[in-house]
Amino acid sequence: MQQAAKHAAGKKVRGLRVSGVELPDVKAIRLSLRMSQHHFAAAYRIPLSTLKNWEQGRRMPDAPAAAYLLAIKRRPKEILEAVTRR
Repeated sequence: MQQAAKHAAGKKVRGLRVSGVELPDVKAIRLSLRMSQHHFAAAYRIPLSTLKNWEQGRRMPDAPAAAYLLAIKRRPKEILEAVTRR
């Protein structure tokens, strides 16, 4: 707990590892694909309300959702094909 407090105060803590999750810009990803919120949400099977909350900053994607969004950003066609395959 003391290490966490020191880190939070901006002090260096010997041996402390900090990892972070890259949070994607959801709206930028969607706009780069030229999709409406409704179409993006339906195509990639994301609840529309969740997408809106992410884009409006009311919520942040958790780690698995962030990874999914980064995969969509990097390989949109392949991800779309994977989620629509039956």
